[in-house]
Amino acid sequence: MRFHVLTLFPAMFGSYLGEGILARAQDREVVSVNLHDIRDYTHDRHRTVDDYPYGGGPGMVMKPAPLFEAVEAIRASGELGESSPVIMLTPQGRTFTQAVAEELSYHDEIALICGRYEGVDERVALHLSTDSISIGDYVLGGGELAAMVIIEAVSRLLPGVMGSAESPANDSFTTGLLQHPIYTRPETFRDWDVPEILLSGHHAEIARWQRRESLRRTYLNRPDLLDSLTEGELTEEDLRFLRELSELS
Repeated sequence: MRFHVLTLFPAMFGSYLGEGILARAQDREVVSVNLHDIRDYTHDRHRTVDDYPYGGGPGMVMKPAPLFEAVEAIRASGELGESSPVIMLTPQGRTFTQAVAEELSYHDEIALICGRYEGVDERVALHLSTDSISIGDYVLGGGELAAMVIIEAVSRLLPGVMGSAESPANDSFTTGLLQHPIYTRPETFRDWDVPEILLSGHHAEIARWQRRESLRRTYLNRPDLLDSLTEGELTEEDLRFLRELSELS
């Protein structure tokens, strides 16, 4: 998969992309991340990318022309298809979730526009971007951190990126629930023991414990996730266990 990141600060991505699973994914040529400096698509000696907002108001607004020219140049190179997503990263976008990451992972290439300043000229949203995404209900100085979040969340779903193909399937949110508790060696650390069931070797009972703990953690920390599950995603045993939790609370 190819990611095209349009940003005023391409240097922000260097160390992040050079470490961990993203570095390995790029080495294996499963993922490529192309950084495009928006200022390269300006035509004045000051490389101006922003201006005052019409109608007044605080801050500066990113101009539309450099962004349109950047996306058009990438498309002309053949590295971004006409139907490929061009995503504006903005607090006003739809919330980024694991389901959205899975949706994006089916594309061959994606363009991510990192806004800055007070915002981006509305004509970019109306006539250039095909989607807008927010990584949460808060405001950052720009879209660069959001782009990094999306790149990693999408990349780890691609075959050949993670060490185990089962790892993404076991993540929180993938099943609609939070992940169950996990442990590793030593069996005892500062008088705290690993639950005996995980040492038993009884795989069916371990799976049952993990499912229940996943339900318990979701019920306590993110009950809204349970409300969003569709009919059939919870078994009768799941529902009985949730009723038990409700009676104890």
